[in-house]
Amino acid sequence: MPITEIEGRKLTLTHLERILYPRTGTTKGELVHYYATIAPALLPHLRGRPLSFLRAPSGVDATSFFAKRPPAGTPSWVTTSVTERSSGEEMEQVQINDLATLVWAANLACIELHVPQWKAAAPGTADRLVFDLDPGEDRTVVDCCAVALLLRERMRADGIESWAKTSGSKGLHLYAPLTGASPEQAAAYAKALAKELEADHPDQVVSRMTKNLRTEKIFIDWSQNSAKKTTAAPYTVRARATPTVSTPVSWDEIEECDDPARLSFTIADVPDRVADHGDLLAPLLERKRAGKLPS
Repeated sequence: MPITEIEGRKLTLTHLERILYPRTGTTKGELVHYYATIAPALLPHLRGRPLSFLRAPSGVDATSFFAKRPPAGTPSWVTTSVTERSSGEEMEQVQINDLATLVWAANLACIELHVPQWKAAAPGTADRLVFDLDPGEDRTVVDCCAVALLLRERMRADGIESWAKTSGSKGLHLYAPLTGASPEQAAAYAKALAKELEADHPDQVVSRMTKNLRTEKIFIDWSQNSAKKTTAAPYTVRARATPTVSTPVSWDEIEECDDPARLSFTIADVPDRVADHGDLLAPLLERKRAGKLPS
């Protein structure tokens, strides 16, 4: 088993030849390599946030499961923090703050990385807002793009700037940096905007989760702003049939999208995109850009 040293931490990498994505033949070694390569863009979006993992040790076609607590054998140097659950129980969770921890997690086949919209040091403060645009039956990411543009303009009217990424599946995620907001306030604002767009564009948008209401519409999921929920992190790989990535995209790409294939990216595509364009979600991390929710 290969042993590597990263930032002074020794890691034993195991079963790198194991195929995690049978359709493409993508191995665990390729997953680890992707995460190590994309780390400079990914880590700033993870630091200080408690992680939830979707693990698929035997591949995406086998059993997968969400893990919140640190797995058995977690090295002592991995940063953890305590999160209070809705039951009032305290739960320890991993933070991925550095390259060594990221590679350690990838070696455990932690394919998907999910984070809340707050940091462990300030769980009562929502430092960003998120909308998850999910296409219903007979709709695609192209339709999500049209709704994303409506949301962007609506938020701008309140002085809030937003940036986007693909979900890595069928939809889009819109983010906006916030200041002076609680998760409850962020969720209330997001819900109000979703309901407003539903009222103004009833043929395009639905704000309610009920499945039978979502046919031929875009569901604006505002609920991921809850302090108890998480969203797929920027640059995370998804446990789909192929190793797609939740990828930051430009507003020009959204405006010009006329084919779902134009906003579908895999681990083979994303490092070159970042090399060419940088982190398109970097403004999300600039506190001077943080908006204030209207009272």
